[in-house]
Amino acid sequence: MTSEMIAIASDHAGYELKQTLVQHLRDEGFEVQDLGAHGTDSVDYPDFADAMADALSAGPAQRGILVCGTGIGISIAANRHRHIRAALCGNTTEARLCRQHNNANVIALGSRTLGQEVAADCVRIFLATAFEGGRHERRVSKMS
Repeated sequence: MTSEMIAIASDHAGYELKQTLVQHLRDEGFEVQDLGAHGTDSVDYPDFADAMADALSAGPAQRGILVCGTGIGISIAANRHRHIRAALCGNTTEARLCRQHNNANVIALGSRTLGQEVAADCVRIFLATAFEGGRHERRVSKMS
């Protein structure tokens, strides 16, 4: 069990998947900082990407999960912030490699493109995988 804090946010399209992931995280012993949305009424995903950026800069969470319909818009919005390395992942290989090679601190998921089980597997792998450093360190440092 862990007590690591994980920040999570979604727009209205990602709300249901976010709720499922919040429960998975809590079941695995993570503390969860839920940044919204808190329902399915239409909202703007850039607002939640900005909330994630604020949360990761202020702490205590150091990693996060973002969800929108495809994961594309919210990942683009999140990556506008230099301290965010958000990776849109559609499978566990991408979730593992974004951590190992890119030291991604945010995983972005599409609620309309992934099933709940695949999304939960991606999150599990993302959170369990460490950054390899080494030859990747130089490249990652150029992004921050």
